Amino acid sequence: MAFFHAVFRRSFRESMGALRVPLWGMPPDPLPEAPLVIMVNHPSWWDGMGPMLIVQSLLDGRHVYTPMDAAALERYGFMKRLGVFGVDGESARGAVTFLRTAAQVLKTPGHLLWVHAAGRFHDVRERPVPFTPGIIRLAEVAPQAVFLPLALEYVFWNEKRPEALAAFGTPIAAATLAALGRVERAEVLRLALESTMDRLAASAITRDAQAFKTVIRGKEGVGGIYQLWHRTRAAIRGKRFDARHMAGDGEP
Repeated sequence: MAFFHAVFRRSFRESMGALRVPLWGMPPDPLPEAPLVIMVNHPSWWDGMGPMLIVQSLLDGRHVYTPMDAAALERYGFMKRLGVFGVDGESARGAVTFLRTAAQVLKTPGHLLWVHAAGRFHDVRERPVPFTPGIIRLAEVAPQAVFLPLALEYVFWNEKRPEALAAFGTPIAAATLAALGRVERAEVLRLALESTMDRLAASAITRDAQAFKTVIRGKEGVGGIYQLWHRTRAAIRGKRFDARHMAGDGEP
């Protein structure tokens, strides 16, 4: 786990500007002792690094499990060592396997199940946010768990590389969800995730880095000969070199 966390973190820093969380969107402190269901949207390939980077950085490094399309998992066999388990999203048997495995995972306090609500890629602007039936039924097989919405978005601000933004919503006890009918439960879960996504979008529009906690900082500047020239010129003048395009913008 430590090896792959280091690999993923390095890959992220090479390609992204930063991983940021708005101050209003930090996870609960302290985290619930109950097993957690992280219910997240799925806008990008980069989401695959979320269970490793976000859990290690913000969720006390909990033991994380996450479902993945069984056929796709066969191409990334090493991920089975990281808590990824295969499911067939196109069959009833696959749904049963998902619920059975999830129930086993969520029996243990400290365990964390990371699930993409839609079960597929979807744009952050798609409304209503799609939900798979399996997630709606999770509360029935694991009433001891706590659901925690998580919104993800990737945006370009003022620098060369994109910003990865993440925000947590309000925790919901699975027992509360289990007491509802499935139709009402689906709407409660959908609203919890959509409202978190909408609020994150509003924060992203501000481009105000000071309103976010920088969890992981990536490479800055444009790189190459252009950046080398400016670094050298700053050294000759005895000035501190700032690689950012918007140097001096007050970013933490």
